[in-house]
Amino acid sequence: MDSSRLHLPDLLIKNFRGIGHLTIRNLGRVTLIAGLNGVGKTTVLEAVRVFASRGHHDMFRELLHSREECMEALDEDQDRLLFPDYGTLFFGRNATHHKKASVGPASSQDCLRIETVGINDLPEPQQELFSRFHLEASQALRVGYRNAAFVLPWLTEIPGLRGADLPTPIPRALRRTRLSAKDMPSPINCESLGPGLLDNPTLAGYWDKIALTPQEDLVLKAINLTGQKIDRVAVIEDSTQFRRFGRRITVKLRDHVQPVPLKSLGDGIRRLFATGLALAVSHDGFLVIDEVENGIHYSVQQNFWSMVLNAAKEYNVQVLATTHSFDCIRAFASAANEIEGPNCALIRLEGKNGDLRAIEYTEEELDIASGQNIEVR
Repeated sequence: MDSSRLHLPDLLIKNFRGIGHLTIRNLGRVTLIAGLNGVGKTTVLEAVRVFASRGHHDMFRELLHSREECMEALDEDQDRLLFPDYGTLFFGRNATHHKKASVGPASSQDCLRIETVGINDLPEPQQELFSRFHLEASQALRVGYRNAAFVLPWLTEIPGLRGADLPTPIPRALRRTRLSAKDMPSPINCESLGPGLLDNPTLAGYWDKIALTPQEDLVLKAINLTGQKIDRVAVIEDSTQFRRFGRRITVKLRDHVQPVPLKSLGDGIRRLFATGLALAVSHDGFLVIDEVENGIHYSVQQNFWSMVLNAAKEYNVQVLATTHSFDCIRAFASAANEIEGPNCALIRLEGKNGDLRAIEYTEEELDIASGQNIEVR
């Protein structure tokens, strides 16, 4: 990607999850999204992740499983399995035939399209595959981008298709089947943080990607924002008989002979460590952070945002984050007005019943809001 061009300079969301309609006219290199609880901030981040994945079934599965939006069925061995409830991808949780959702740039036709289609509306080879699986479902999920499209088999809530009463088992292979997906473009690199903490295996996997590279400096800068004196980071494999901890992160403090576990330094340090890692591995793509202020003391937040803004420019990352905190907004505004280069945007979402409006603040308005403590949440 051209470093001067954003994957999403603006954003349009239609009929996706809790959002009936939303247009954001200007996204920045770094965009902070504020708004009341339940207004749809997290849904915006989910929409960006789905767009970046080009609608890959693993992304749908991850989102829906994380929200426990699944249906129960049986596989060939009569073991219970959870199948994604694709109906919850659509506004109103109502997936009638030919219902459509879309996510993508507002200024072009390059939106990702998600729609329900009847089995009888599919090409004959795809209908035959459904027949081969002995599915009684009447619809499927079609995902399209530009001139390419693929279809995902859908287990719908039809009597006799769930749980112990299921007349025909669902093959395991069906859970990861995509039909005619070969023409879809490659996904865009996209990492996700928050609102909770990443586990050790995920952190270790990130570290493996940047170990012994210049990106280590970014991570060290991140974890030292609180004033810690951490000189080095390492991933340690638990060598005990019971392997209780698995792979874990350790750090070398300047004033300590022995390394100490990263977890022993508190959740704030772990959050900063994860953010530095995620920025480093999100190069040329997206990083979305839900409830970005979690675990980060207000006194550190301006330096935190300065780090994010500089890293976003250096690694060509488009960052979208959400917050409830005015301290976070004020720190973001202060950092944005001190750093030249990365264009920043503050968006406040408001609305109800899925019809949302994006209130956009210019950099000048950010500066005024920061200086005069004007509430923009």
